[in-house]
Amino acid sequence: MELYQNILDFDRELFLYLNSFYNDFFDTIMLLVTRKETWFPFYLIIVVFFIKNYRSKSMLILVFLALTIIASDQISVLIKETVQRLRPVHEPSIEHLVHNVLRKGGLFGFVSSHAANTFAIFIFTSKIFKNKSYFYLLFFWAVLVSYSRIYSGVHYPLDILGGAVLGWFLAVVFYKLLMFLENHFFIARTPKIGKTKITQAQTGTVFLVFGILSLTVIITTYILHYYNYL
Repeated sequence: MELYQNILDFDRELFLYLNSFYNDFFDTIMLLVTRKETWFPFYLIIVVFFIKNYRSKSMLILVFLALTIIASDQISVLIKETVQRLRPVHEPSIEHLVHNVLRKGGLFGFVSSHAANTFAIFIFTSKIFKNKSYFYLLFFWAVLVSYSRIYSGVHYPLDILGGAVLGWFLAVVFYKLLMFLENHFFIARTPKIGKTKITQAQTGTVFLVFGILSLTVIITTYILHYYNYL
């Protein structure tokens, strides 16, 4: 019990330290980073390359990706309701110290659904595409989105870690189920998911889209602050 409390105390102190680094400009950036809508073009290019590279099997991949995300999202909510650890913005002992960018959200925060879902997408798509550069880019994206939840004051680092582990685990499970299905029921059909990789040119396109989106976020933030729209 004492060890458990020490872990929670350390988690709280680490959160307060990380959450203390903020300014108005980064408030807007993190508000955009944390929103799913910001990344829609990023998701779209991934789907396009699924369809282009895996043809008739692309629908199977997309179904399993959707199942992975649904599972990570719903299980993370179930864990929240079971564990019932208050979000930092709802914790009476520290809420006055928390820099809160977003609305306070639900009452409970362990585990983070944002972290679970982004890490699920990161791992599942990385296993499909099998490209080291893509892996590192998606890892950076998942960490960035997850950190935005700490910056915004709605999750502790342990919430993020728990969500990341959950998303990673479920992605591996659903990928293995996908491979089992392909190896037992789609043996003769090509291309083989387990052997087909994303091309370097396609990886470059993913980087380009990510770069454009990131630049758009920065420019949008600058314009909003320059013209005092916020």
